[in-house]
Amino acid sequence: MTTASDLSTIAATPCFLNGHTLPLNEANISVMDRGFIFGDGVYEVLSVYDNTVFRFEQHMQRLERSLAEMRIPNPHTRDEWLAIANDLLHHANTPVCANHLIYVQITRGVAMRDHVMPDNITPTVFVMVSAMRMPSDAQRASGVACVSASDFRWEKAHIKSTSLLGAVFSRQISADAGALETVMFRGEHLSEAAASNVWVVKNGVVMGPPKDNLVLEGIRYGLIEQLCADAGIGFELRLITRDEVLAADELLLSSATKEVLPITLLDGQAVGNGVPGPIYQELYQRYQLAKAGSA
Repeated sequence: MTTASDLSTIAATPCFLNGHTLPLNEANISVMDRGFIFGDGVYEVLSVYDNTVFRFEQHMQRLERSLAEMRIPNPHTRDEWLAIANDLLHHANTPVCANHLIYVQITRGVAMRDHVMPDNITPTVFVMVSAMRMPSDAQRASGVACVSASDFRWEKAHIKSTSLLGAVFSRQISADAGALETVMFRGEHLSEAAASNVWVVKNGVVMGPPKDNLVLEGIRYGLIEQLCADAGIGFELRLITRDEVLAADELLLSSATKEVLPITLLDGQAVGNGVPGPIYQELYQRYQLAKAGSA
């Protein structure tokens, strides 16, 4: 059910649609848009701290990779994307010092329904700005509960596709269990969570799944590697077994909104000592410094 508060927020939210800036409630696309019909598009979610887009170049690199994989031409240069983001931030009805998310979506465009990718159609470009909801102080102090599940999604997980039904189902698994996230495994190996990357800490080393077609490489992949290097913490990307996950000293989630967040309960069992560990504390503090340095 859409509440009066939702309607008010939608009306007050600025967006960019195909070259025009307008309120979100006035934005419309054709029902024949392939994003609506097939989920035929890609997206990015950029973090904004104190009116500055965080790790903009890395987001653009991933957007360009996703578009190339989908055979969709990039409708804007990096400078144009940044100008669009900054213009929306200027129109946002929130404090300048607030944290924001910039959501970017590009679909193949409008055409009669046919599974074959049509040539020479104009991509649909949609961008909106919204306030970022961060983890609570209690979640940071105590950590969060997660559940595990088999990764039943497709084998092109490296594309940041708008076809997110798999992520919806996997996230609902944790919601139904009263948990924050669903940690998924392909067979006996860790992949990722529904909307986060997952990190395993053992004997002072931070480990993550390799960058391949089975995992969406989060923007924080490179950032966490950099933070580990700066702190003298071991870092390794490789296949990680379920047994290694269950025996971890610490488990961490990373995403735009979570930044880095400790898992202290998985499937009802304590992770490590059951409290946020020292590696989490170190990475979180260094993450805040990285944010401040980008502003």
